[in-house]
Amino acid sequence: MIDGFPVQWLPLVGKEFEKPYFNALQSAVESAYNEFPNQIFPPREQVFHALHLCPPENLKVIVVGQDPYPTKGFAHGLAFSVASNTSKLPRSLLNIFKERSSDLEIKDRPDGNLESWAQQGVLLLNSVLTVKENQPNSHASLGWEKFTDALLQSINFKKDPLVFLLWGEQAKKKMNLLHAANHLVLCAPHPSPLSANKGFFGCRHFSQANNFLMENGVSPIGW
Repeated sequence: MIDGFPVQWLPLVGKEFEKPYFNALQSAVESAYNEFPNQIFPPREQVFHALHLCPPENLKVIVVGQDPYPTKGFAHGLAFSVASNTSKLPRSLLNIFKERSSDLEIKDRPDGNLESWAQQGVLLLNSVLTVKENQPNSHASLGWEKFTDALLQSINFKKDPLVFLLWGEQAKKKMNLLHAANHLVLCAPHPSPLSANKGFFGCRHFSQANNFLMENGVSPIGW
């Protein structure tokens, strides 16, 4: 699993690979892929896809999610994103697009693949990077949170002004890791159909993020 980790991120989080918890995590994840080769998502080679597409020197916005979609064919290593050939989009993603369209007064996207966001500097980071089919949170106890928390802590110390978008109760727990005064941290309920009407709709995080970036001399995201 470490073999697929992007070298650009090693200075920020490479030390985690030497810790006992990560050895246990890697062993558990490798065993899961070997035992259930077609039921662990995303595909093994895409576990760190979000980090590959968004190197630290390009980083502008960090969106924190929970864990990959547990539906076959959906997850491809980016939080909330789905592969381009996905015909029926997850309802959480549809709600993200609905808020985006309302906030920025632009048309809906043609598909659910958010790689274009990542390539502009948006890190779409799940707290847990793998999941078993049809079992949400099934890998939540393996140790992924320790790794992604360490990653967020390292990002927090970057001098460049960044925007953190924390959607949902699990993501909000990361606030204690993000204390640098030069960053903007925005929270909202999860875009799930169960909570989107409780404050995700109308949060205007897309325009707020872009306004903050431009105020700090950084080019905005083409959401």
